[in-house]
Amino acid sequence: MKVAILAGGVGSRLSEETVAKPKPMVEVGGRPILWHIMKSYSGQGFRDFVIALGYKGEVIKEWMINYAPLSANLTVHTQSGTVEHETPEEIEDWRVQLIDTGQSTGTGGRVKRLKDYIGNETFMLTWGDGVADIDINELLKFHRSHGKLATVTAVRPPARFGLLEIEGDAVKSFTEKPQLGEGWINGAFFVLEPEVFDYVDGDETMWEKAPMETLARTGQLMAYKHPGFWQCMDTLRHRKILEDLWDGGDAPWKKYWH
Repeated sequence: MKVAILAGGVGSRLSEETVAKPKPMVEVGGRPILWHIMKSYSGQGFRDFVIALGYKGEVIKEWMINYAPLSANLTVHTQSGTVEHETPEEIEDWRVQLIDTGQSTGTGGRVKRLKDYIGNETFMLTWGDGVADIDINELLKFHRSHGKLATVTAVRPPARFGLLEIEGDAVKSFTEKPQLGEGWINGAFFVLEPEVFDYVDGDETMWEKAPMETLARTGQLMAYKHPGFWQCMDTLRHRKILEDLWDGGDAPWKKYWH
């Protein structure tokens, strides 16, 4: 099953990082967040990726082309110019299609431009800027159980500030940036049937508008509730949250990595 990742946005709220590269290439722990997302899927058996490129897509192409050589031990023969690669055993076994979907295409338009590469089969979809400890196989099992066209992962939004539990004037407990106890939001980890392409009119379409609204109105959109960890990387503050978790050895999104 193919995993489609939208990686073409500008990332204007991360402008300090995205002047020279697209948002999915902003690093956490010395690796692009795109790599973290792909590791979460491949660790659960999904290794066939279709990545929708746009803004500075050439940066992602260069990273992917050089990924294996730069991860390998090299033997260079200076006179002949030949290079022998000793690929490490732990390098990921991925198949990655990198598709230019336009500079200013909407999220729905990018999805539709991947139609010929995905084919007439069920597929995964996510954005190139968020990580979670979702059990992807359970998500897929849920999708297949209801028989509808689309499943969205519903998540609890992270709180912006630490949560205080107060009795009188005394703080009884403090929880740093928990998932909120109430409300569900779009976590952008989807399982979709190929019929959803028909819900996208053209390049300008935003996936989160007419397609999702119509799918919901016609009873074709189901929610897989994920109460665990989820964090997008929209701002530098979000990036710092992820970086701190990684540096502290407590990165929940590594749960299913191998």
